Amino acid sequence: MKTETAVRHRLELTGILQGVGFRPFVFRLARSLGLSGWVANTARGICIEVQGERERLGLFAHKLSQEKPSHAKIYDLTSHLIPPQPVADFTIRNSECDQPPSALILPDLAPCEECLGELLDPDNRRFHYPFINCTRCGPRFSIVERLPYDRAHTAMKHFPMCAECEQEYSAPLNRRFHAEPNACPKCGPQLSLCSGEGDVVALGRTALESAVKAIAAGNIVALKGVGGFQLLVDASNADAVARLRVRKQRPDKPFALLYPDIESVRRDCVLSDLEAQQLCGQERPIVILKAGRTTQVADNVAPCNPNLGVMLPASPLHYLLMRNLRRPVIASSGNLAGEPICIDNAEARQRLASIADLFLVHDRPIVRPLDDSILRVIDEQPVLLRRARGYAPVPILDVGTGEGTFVALGGDLKGCVAAACGNTVHLSQHLGDLENRVAMQQFERSLDDLANLYQLSPAKIVYDLHPGFFSSRWARGKSSNRLGVQHHIAHFFSCMAEHGYCGTALGVSWDGSGYGEDGSLRGSEFLRWDGAGTVTRLASLRPFPLPGGEQAIRDPRRILAGLLYEKFGAQAFYLPCMRQIFSNREINVIRKALEREINAPRCSSMGRLFDAAAVLLGLSCSVSFEGQAATAVEFAAEESTSKAYYPFELLENGDVWLLDWAPTLSALMEDGRHGIPVADRAAAFHNTLSHMVLAVVSKSEEQEIFLSGGVFQNRRLLETTAGLLRGAGFRVYCHSKVPPNDGGLSLGQIHFARCMARYTDYGSGDEGKGKESAPCA
Repeated sequence: MKTETAVRHRLELTGILQGVGFRPFVFRLARSLGLSGWVANTARGICIEVQGERERLGLFAHKLSQEKPSHAKIYDLTSHLIPPQPVADFTIRNSECDQPPSALILPDLAPCEECLGELLDPDNRRFHYPFINCTRCGPRFSIVERLPYDRAHTAMKHFPMCAECEQEYSAPLNRRFHAEPNACPKCGPQLSLCSGEGDVVALGRTALESAVKAIAAGNIVALKGVGGFQLLVDASNADAVARLRVRKQRPDKPFALLYPDIESVRRDCVLSDLEAQQLCGQERPIVILKAGRTTQVADNVAPCNPNLGVMLPASPLHYLLMRNLRRPVIASSGNLAGEPICIDNAEARQRLASIADLFLVHDRPIVRPLDDSILRVIDEQPVLLRRARGYAPVPILDVGTGEGTFVALGGDLKGCVAAACGNTVHLSQHLGDLENRVAMQQFERSLDDLANLYQLSPAKIVYDLHPGFFSSRWARGKSSNRLGVQHHIAHFFSCMAEHGYCGTALGVSWDGSGYGEDGSLRGSEFLRWDGAGTVTRLASLRPFPLPGGEQAIRDPRRILAGLLYEKFGAQAFYLPCMRQIFSNREINVIRKALEREINAPRCSSMGRLFDAAAVLLGLSCSVSFEGQAATAVEFAAEESTSKAYYPFELLENGDVWLLDWAPTLSALMEDGRHGIPVADRAAAFHNTLSHMVLAVVSKSEEQEIFLSGGVFQNRRLLETTAGLLRGAGFRVYCHSKVPPNDGGLSLGQIHFARCMARYTDYGSGDEGKGKESAPCA
């Protein structure tokens, strides 16, 4: 085509465009239409200059959005008319690095069908190679060091490609064109099996075969997976499972299971089409499923739990292992309880030496730890309970319209940090609980990670108000330009952010506990946002004491004692139920704490009310992991279809309504004395809480209702509550992309800070104590 008659456009695209085969797609599309120009990665995404006849350029633009690679997502596209150039060909240029990075990185993805076919093809040069990948699958976020996403900026820079791999990498029409982790047995990462002392026992295929035999024999094998180490144990071997529990210091919490294929999952679990779809997606989360009547799994894998956490192979290495084992195995995070997962071979041998018998490792570095994501289908939609491998670092879009950059620290449990620039929020992966030095180091590395990947200079650090949180103390020590956000406001705004909502609304934030501006422990907040800078408390549970403070959380009998004392006074200590669960000595200790108000803080926690119900129902008197007692109540209710609910009162207390649980407690105890089945009592307890929400919402005059907080991980509670509210004509919003638990706090902190910045100078300059309390009087 003559240059005089040609039209040339410069297109700039942002979104998930690097590492998904987008440039080869553009290359093929342009050449098929006879267009000239070029395409290149940039720090912000993709840049295209394309030249040709107007009609063909229009067709190019249409096909660009309609026929793009399956994992590619275009968030923004701008087009500028520029002067034509005398160029007759279309090429792929080297990356441009002259701008601050803002391109989006793809999460790590399980093997595609084409790679799996090659993996199992004896005639293919990658037959049984455990690190096979292409532009449609393989590691991404776990190996990238900086942007733009080029091999030299990843952990694969340590593995020069052989001639055959280099030819694939350089051929625009090849599936592995610029597949940055591209490798083969000649030039790529290699497997080795090591003893606990670090001695190499076997290499390559022999290492994998020996690891399979060790697992089948009942040994614990630490596997270096995609985003970190996992501890593998034969799930049918009760003795091996018990040994893992002792070594990992995890007495009761359920273990996740890795199954060979979807057919074996169907044999053990009740599986809906949506659950199967989530299991088989390339994100490969752990999906919470209802266990069948008989399974291949030992009872101590998930004690007293009707559900199993199940996942399918997430990497070629997992596929090869499970193809040989042909049975479900435990695939637990490679850590001690409370610590982040290990990612380095030497670190794993040190930290996991007391747990694992053998280590199946490889020599490809992991840049950042990525735990397995956890998902549960609730209210007919997938809900992330832990957002990590497969989902991070996909951003949340359309979050507020404020200017400037914010970095949010989340909370100390289920840590997740976030950074916002424009209307985009970049969330880190799940970081675990900030309980020790190792966890805090990972917290700081993740903050550096966000800053380095996107070259952010935060205008403000946003954090939780709890003065005892490690993250809050870190904020106070690092920056004077900071902003504290109340815990339950952050939950509420996290759900609003996920739905891109800023208007007037009512939020129901129910969890274990959160620090109030007045120093109280809250956990059952109904919050009204006026859409113009003010949040007010509408209602909460009637407060009650926690004898022993933190000790009561581990011993829910104490929570019940606090509730009974709040209702009956000194008579509580003579009730039969108290005498059944406490010794005389224990009663005397608790009585002194309550009567003298010594280490007996008052709280309004819905999570603690669940714990007390578990004791009354005879389900749990002690806990070894978070949510253990509350989930026991949920599981008990599954055996009942009753819609009955207990009485409660809604009391006026100045400007705040109080939900009085006392009538509910009395009725629950009365039903126990009359021998009503535990399942029906547990169901009635759930139904009561749902009716409490409806009662408060009906007084709010708001139509948009947002449900957030860890308590709404309870499927029965959320589905019953949402159903009641929808039936009454309210519009109900729940979590899906971001956890309802504290893993979503950082997103909510940013959304609230941005919304407030539009209307006030809230928190400007420093913490602004008076301003912190004013919006939530």
